[in-house]
Amino acid sequence: MKKILLFFFFILSVSCERDSYSDLIETKTTINLKWNKAYSDDTIDKSLIGLKWALSYVGATLPSSNSGFSNTETTITINIKKLGFTEIAQQNLLRLAEKIKASPEYQTNNAVDLGRFVTQLIGASEHYYKIIGTPKTLTEVMNQYTLLPQKGYVNNSGVSLEHRIIQFSEQNGFNQVFLSEEVDPVTGEIYEYETIELLPNGQLRFGIFDIEGNRKNNADSSHSNAGKPAKCMWCHESTIQPLFYPNNDYAGFLSAADLGTTLLGYRESHRNQKLALTNGVDFSQTQQHTLTELLYISFMEPSAERLSLEWNLSIVQVQNLLSGLPTHVYAEFPFLGTLYNREDVETLAPFQGLSVSSHVREESTIEVNHLND
Repeated sequence: MKKILLFFFFILSVSCERDSYSDLIETKTTINLKWNKAYSDDTIDKSLIGLKWALSYVGATLPSSNSGFSNTETTITINIKKLGFTEIAQQNLLRLAEKIKASPEYQTNNAVDLGRFVTQLIGASEHYYKIIGTPKTLTEVMNQYTLLPQKGYVNNSGVSLEHRIIQFSEQNGFNQVFLSEEVDPVTGEIYEYETIELLPNGQLRFGIFDIEGNRKNNADSSHSNAGKPAKCMWCHESTIQPLFYPNNDYAGFLSAADLGTTLLGYRESHRNQKLALTNGVDFSQTQQHTLTELLYISFMEPSAERLSLEWNLSIVQVQNLLSGLPTHVYAEFPFLGTLYNREDVETLAPFQGLSVSSHVREESTIEVNHLND
């Protein structure tokens, strides 16, 4: 009888040890995201959709089982290991999560602000590059593809302040690259390069490179309005964009009409492939990406009401703290209310979160990189 009892005690002990170990691993691979209502129609369900698009932007395939997500009324928990990221992406996300969890904000709330988390993913160029896997050099990107001999010439771009030479590889499923050279219209001097690659989850991967072919955080504003990768996401809306303005024909290049037709063909083929995916975001809902934008905009430019929720203070306390600070209204989304700039209010918070870049889409005076090698 004693032997039987000892046997059962041993089995229970091993089981408890395994459960404890599993719980420990689960804790290391999960992170809690605090939802703070930002406008009257905001809901945690909308914010969850916005979060999924943000994760998709940085490469998550998001298996249809949704096993990587759970939520309460105010908190979303994600399991980084269950979102369909590559192994390298998981490693970088876990490193970032570790930094976030060490912040006073997380220590206080057992969660990070959802908007701050999204801003860390796509508003810090080096975070984006390392998670999504954009190589450090243009050579590494281009060595993966064979460019077609045809080239396009764009003298009237909606983004570049210079002229552009557009090259591309053949589209083979979710495998294609577009290479843009920003060139001086008189001398032909190349100022910088930009790349777009198709990813297996239907999204696009962006890269910006200097004249030496080294990866950089943002386009040079003296030559281009492209900004940071997050602005590329906002502009492209997960699609291969066509030519928006009339362009001239140049000898040795595709005619403007042929270039436009070629891009539209690739765009439609890519769209059909995205709609056939069974995992990931719903690409048929073409405006859902806006929910991602609202997450980082309402964080970077918060209202007093949102800060009241974020800081766990009364609205009166927050208004007293913010007294005298400049305010504005976001023209595209006026329903966000009277807003402040994050850089003006960050030091007033009762606890500090992991620092963010000063701008999500544009060149930043403060550009964070919490994933330094």
